[in-house]
Amino acid sequence: MKDIKISIIGFGDVGQGVVQVLSQKQQTLEKLGVNIKVVAIADSRSSLVNADGIDLKKAVKVKRNTGIVGRRGSTTAEIIKNTDHDLVVEVTPTDINTGEPGLTNILTAIESGKHVVTSNKGPFARNYAKLMKAAKDHGVVLRYEATVGGAMPIINLIEENLAGNTIERIDGILNGTCNYILTRMGEETLDYQHALLEAQELGIAEADPTYDVMGIDAACKLVILANTAYNNNTVFDDVSITGITKITPQALELADKNGYRVRLICEVSEQVLSVAPKLVPKKHPLAVGGTLNIATIHTDLSKMVTISGIGAGSIETASAILSDIIHIYRACLANTR
Repeated sequence: MKDIKISIIGFGDVGQGVVQVLSQKQQTLEKLGVNIKVVAIADSRSSLVNADGIDLKKAVKVKRNTGIVGRRGSTTAEIIKNTDHDLVVEVTPTDINTGEPGLTNILTAIESGKHVVTSNKGPFARNYAKLMKAAKDHGVVLRYEATVGGAMPIINLIEENLAGNTIERIDGILNGTCNYILTRMGEETLDYQHALLEAQELGIAEADPTYDVMGIDAACKLVILANTAYNNNTVFDDVSITGITKITPQALELADKNGYRVRLICEVSEQVLSVAPKLVPKKHPLAVGGTLNIATIHTDLSKMVTISGIGAGSIETASAILSDIIHIYRACLANTR
């Protein structure tokens, strides 16, 4: 049995989702020969450290009852540097403009010789090349499946399953909020504001939906896909972005009469980086409704490969994080043989 000591930096919905999944999948992990022990948890105001392993259910209860997970005092950097751990799970809130605090947290972990798994889009949208170079220079693994598509394993598909293929183009729906709004506008002839309000009432859209409806969230994911597929040092400012706020029910009705849906489509190639509403034939895979994420990857050998999954949610995101942790464990195990 291999022990992996991890720290969780960020203890909101995703961080608590990671804890829930680790508890739920303990027997599955044991069958894989791995024992994951959480030895530190930090939120924005406090931290909890226990070298013997944290009582995860108690940690969640304390966080929900008090708003903090542990004692105040230690900084996140101190927790990352001074804790005896193998891997850092970085799941703090994303800041698209600066990439912080995730960028500093990830670099601190890497420079301390720790592997990193993250769901944080901001650092990669601004500094993908810097992060990957730092990981390589320090001999650690940096995994980021959870940054794109939630439970949809598109990063692993590109890097592993389609290895050897030339990626010609990727088209996808990478924001479930926008897809839900456009679906409801088309189905019920709702105007944008009514569909947005419905999405907010259902918890699908944030109170401030700007990142979603203006295409910013999708653009961050597009940047990550572009760098994964082409290793071309793409940054957020390279992307052409048009959101969905000006789409009318009349436009959707006209599209429907002509055999199309309107969807917010991300297009990635070596020449094009675009997020914009586009007409999609009703029978095309990308005409999917609701909150699903979906992508079609066009390659020279495998031709068109389509993948879909639930693009948001704490458990779905935690699923991708768990997969990355297992991937690192297997890679480390292979290197010791």
